[in-house]
Amino acid sequence: MKKILAIAISTIFGLGAKAQNNATITGKVTNNITNQVIIGTTVSLYKALDTSIFKIVVTDKLGKYSFDNVPFGKYGIAATNIDYQRNTIEAIEVSNTQILVKNIALINTNKLLDNVVVTSKKQYLERKLDKTVINVEAAITNAGSTALEVLEKSPGVSVDKDGNISLKGKQGVVVLIDGKQTYMGAQDLANYLQATPASNIDQIELMPNPSSKYDAAGNSGVINIKTKRNKQKGFNGTIKNTVATSKYLRTANTLNVNYKNGKFNVFSTFGQSQRRNLQVLSINRKYVNNENILIAIFDQTATFNKKKSNYNARFGVDFCATKKTTIGVVLTGYTNPSKDMGNNISFLKNSLGMVDSILVSTNSEKKNFNNTGANLNLRHVFDSTGKELTVDVDYLTYDSKQNQFFNSENLTAEMQKKYTELLKANLPTAIKIFSAKIDMTVPLKANAKIEFGLKTSMVNTNNVAGYFNIINNVSLIDNDKTNQFKYNENIHAAYINYSKTYKKWTLQSGLRLENTSYHGNQFGNPIKPDSTFAKSYTALFPTTFIGYTLNDKNDIGVSYGRRISRPDYESLNPFIFFIDKYTYEAGNPFLKPMFANVLEISHTYNKFLTTNFNYTHSKNLFNEYFEQLGYATIVKENNYGSVNDFSLSTNAEVKATKWLTVMPYVEVNHNIVNSQLNGFSLNTRGTSFNANINNQIKFSKKTNGEISGQYRSKMSRAQFNIGSQQQMSIAVSTQILKDKGSLKFYLNDVFNSGNNTGVINIQNTIASFTQKRDNRILGITFTYKFGKPLKILQRKTGGAGDEQNRIKS
Repeated sequence: MKKILAIAISTIFGLGAKAQNNATITGKVTNNITNQVIIGTTVSLYKALDTSIFKIVVTDKLGKYSFDNVPFGKYGIAATNIDYQRNTIEAIEVSNTQILVKNIALINTNKLLDNVVVTSKKQYLERKLDKTVINVEAAITNAGSTALEVLEKSPGVSVDKDGNISLKGKQGVVVLIDGKQTYMGAQDLANYLQATPASNIDQIELMPNPSSKYDAAGNSGVINIKTKRNKQKGFNGTIKNTVATSKYLRTANTLNVNYKNGKFNVFSTFGQSQRRNLQVLSINRKYVNNENILIAIFDQTATFNKKKSNYNARFGVDFCATKKTTIGVVLTGYTNPSKDMGNNISFLKNSLGMVDSILVSTNSEKKNFNNTGANLNLRHVFDSTGKELTVDVDYLTYDSKQNQFFNSENLTAEMQKKYTELLKANLPTAIKIFSAKIDMTVPLKANAKIEFGLKTSMVNTNNVAGYFNIINNVSLIDNDKTNQFKYNENIHAAYINYSKTYKKWTLQSGLRLENTSYHGNQFGNPIKPDSTFAKSYTALFPTTFIGYTLNDKNDIGVSYGRRISRPDYESLNPFIFFIDKYTYEAGNPFLKPMFANVLEISHTYNKFLTTNFNYTHSKNLFNEYFEQLGYATIVKENNYGSVNDFSLSTNAEVKATKWLTVMPYVEVNHNIVNSQLNGFSLNTRGTSFNANINNQIKFSKKTNGEISGQYRSKMSRAQFNIGSQQQMSIAVSTQILKDKGSLKFYLNDVFNSGNNTGVINIQNTIASFTQKRDNRILGITFTYKFGKPLKILQRKTGGAGDEQNRIKS
């Protein structure tokens, strides 16, 4: 044990960890039909444990390749050629100085399209050292879904009624799009993901404990949504159309076009969708005095009819300036006009349940959320060892124009009108974001690697809330609600990350330094003064990953990391925002950032069964907190105290029969909250259970089916007690039009059971709610792939050849 510990410690710090035995791996790449050798093929040697690339070479004029000075261990080999389908050889045990690998046979792309039906498919779940990867198209019930709906079905992920995303039972997750932050609040992000078709998504990476290369933000980790990129040479593309219905008809249309030839790669995506949702929210509040005696009851039923459109475009150009350097530009645009209509009726009752007064209100809202972005990126590969430099510069703008109108009629218990209140609001928001980062990867001797980089980001926001009371057709400003809030935030970061493989050990250790400074300015009005706040702090965030291969069938991983969750800038705005007469939202400029220490232990058996234990201790926990102001409820965020989260999960991919693959996921969470707020104890503990199962059915070479289900038990945390939720979905997919097209039929939430219920314990108030949505969706998706790859002769490109085929966006 002492010897193993000494080896592990010395490996982490790179002290004297030189491989004693190196090997040479040789092999040949051939055509699967003619058995002729294939020259100019890029061959990658990667580590079996975490799939990180060790070395890249190109086959010579005899179709041969060779890897020298390879330390003993487990590896895999991948061969890629633009005219052929990619093929891999996995689980190569390197324990001798000379390893001859069997021929890698590649299938010609043109033959594949004309005569052969592709039956292989990606795994739905892939487990790596520091992440779990979900291949979206591997689950056909994702056809016609939105990005948010795919997330809701992902193992360990849940989305609440307000769009807050949790990972392994914890909120505070950061969602990235292609590795870049969205800088949106929970509701805006939920709207964005709901308007993004799942057909635009390639993979979802779940990282409860990401490496120091990623921003430290996110108490429960990072979710990275990777969009699709076509890397095939020539002119080609995909058309996808979806028509579905729930309570109302909805459509989604996507066009992807790509042209790649010579030194240029031009790509674009255009999307359009229309959807209409119905939602019914019922709220019951019981008010008690300090002796816990009931004094009043509030009942409200609200119906929301939401109509949303989405138009998005993405255009980019990659230029291979040299064999080793690629420069790219990506432009994005997104607009999401929506129109919401709401009707609600509220009853205020005495302790005996007799109605004292009635409020009938209608509200309408028109909103247009626009986003534009520009990205400039550079990638330079120095040599075949994997030494590379990447640079990203981003400029993003978000512009939201929102207009609301409220009509509230106050009635007596006998439904006699007492008076009418008319209120309108103009709520524009502007956000500007600049971000720049540089990353460097340097391979070292003895199978080691070091990564380091710098990043800076600047965010400027301007929120205006103009409220006006309409009296005798005259608009009078309501200074009690009207406000303007400006917020500036700068974050500067530097990181270093070291990794090494030694025999059966894989180790990675990193450190990230982040400095955060922000300044908020709440403008006053005739009845409220100006107010400002500012803060600056610096923090260190270490990360460590250790992987150990016990034998051919068992791998163990241990990781530790420190994380931070910063309050949304809207949450720091101290003014009160009007929702209805009995519900308000308010910010808190004194919110502190939340810090978390995360420990994970994982075990993988035979590469199909993974068990994971996660422990997280968080301090300065902040979350929604509910206060009473008379009969009105104020929703704000506050720092609670501390929380300990425990989770145990397992997932598998089981080939039950030749025609059935079963993929279950089971998770148990337990949380202990220790805190007090405003003299109100929030010391609670609760246990919850989550389960997903995905059954893939193969009816024939061209037709597949899927049955999936999700279940979440009751869960409690601080003030919240959320009810259980379950749903089931089915789908069938078949190839048509000589396999260039496909049809997918699906029915999501078959029993329309994916609704939310819960109880919120507020000081002197107990509130319960039920949220019903039109979740049952019947739809059909048509996909057609067009274009043919160009037959371009491959030339020997050294170590940069594969990189040119993997152009970064």
